Amino acid sequence: MFMHFDESMQMIDDLAIENYKTKQLPLMDAQGYILAEDIVADHNSPEFLTSAMDGYAVLHKDLGLGRLKIGSINPAGSDLKEEVVSGMCIKTFTGSLMPHGADTLIPIENVEVDGDEIIIKTEVPQGFSVREPGENYAKGQMLIPKGTKIDFPQIGVMASLNIPTVTVYEKPTVAIISTGSELLELGEEQTSDAQIRSSNNYILEAIVKKYDGVPLQLGCIKDDKETITKNISAALDKADIVVTTGGVSVGDFDFVKDVIYELGCDVVFKGVRVKPGQHIMVARKDDKFIIGLPGFAYSSTVTALLYLVPIIEKLQQGRCAMHRVKATLKEPFVKRAKKAEFTACNVSLEEERYYVDFEGKKVGSSAILTNMLGDAALLVTSEDDTSKEAGDEVSVLLFG
Repeated sequence: MFMHFDESMQMIDDLAIENYKTKQLPLMDAQGYILAEDIVADHNSPEFLTSAMDGYAVLHKDLGLGRLKIGSINPAGSDLKEEVVSGMCIKTFTGSLMPHGADTLIPIENVEVDGDEIIIKTEVPQGFSVREPGENYAKGQMLIPKGTKIDFPQIGVMASLNIPTVTVYEKPTVAIISTGSELLELGEEQTSDAQIRSSNNYILEAIVKKYDGVPLQLGCIKDDKETITKNISAALDKADIVVTTGGVSVGDFDFVKDVIYELGCDVVFKGVRVKPGQHIMVARKDDKFIIGLPGFAYSSTVTALLYLVPIIEKLQQGRCAMHRVKATLKEPFVKRAKKAEFTACNVSLEEERYYVDFEGKKVGSSAILTNMLGDAALLVTSEDDTSKEAGDEVSVLLFG
């Protein structure tokens, strides 16, 4: 009995992980990883009143005097002892601590220097260009929550907090196996017209890399139960996720589903009313997962995006880069199956609105991988949807 697509997605969402894998990384090696700890400020930034521009530190009430005597110079990084008193100013630079007594910074553009004095040409409001303590962040403030993907802004903030190493979730290792006695690896010589070139294991490796997993490419194996059992069992020892293509349907040589049961895995679900890829199978053994994908290239690609990618993200408490948007059809769409359907389409962004067409997309079997080329996305329709007309609004899955 095939389940509703939405039910399968809810089951993926509900999967609970008992023990997340974490590790410590040097800050500059952590980019692209998911943060496994909250980053909280242990000090104010800035700690003290600080100049935001080059200019002169003054008492605001003195600006009406028109002329002020220059007391000294206050470069950034200096520990100036002199205090601003009425009738004088101190030349101060961007990032310098504001001298004691001063409450305003008048920019150099607003004054004219006359010997050891400045002439005020244009006054500024009180407190102008003075950064208050804690303007950037305050001590005790949560700055970066656990679960954030680390990129250049997070690197910069953590560096300012003097955090040399950071705790991150390990990227899950994904073992990739393609089953099929007819499959040829890259570079392998074809000796029979019945042989076909494998692409599934390579596109899956690319998907794993794109969506923050660590691929373990195990290549193509023969369609016999002993070989499949040996390889899947060994892969489970090495990887957090084992993803296979082929062998999950109902043919005489479709052994993957049987092997998954015999290895003592708990089957999350088997069979979903989805096109392509209705024979998708997801199982788990403790905190490790086996995902059995169909053998056709387009089917395995789509189901990997739908089921493999969310589990990769779940194992590191991340957020999936793929997302759905609303778009307008430029041409009619024919609904072909009473299933949730994921149809390759072209997507364009025109005047802040997404549009969909099917130019160059072929209608045929689930083996047409070339439909994923170009500005491709997936048009999403539920099993209750019907055919659509040009101008209708539809849901589209973008790859991120």
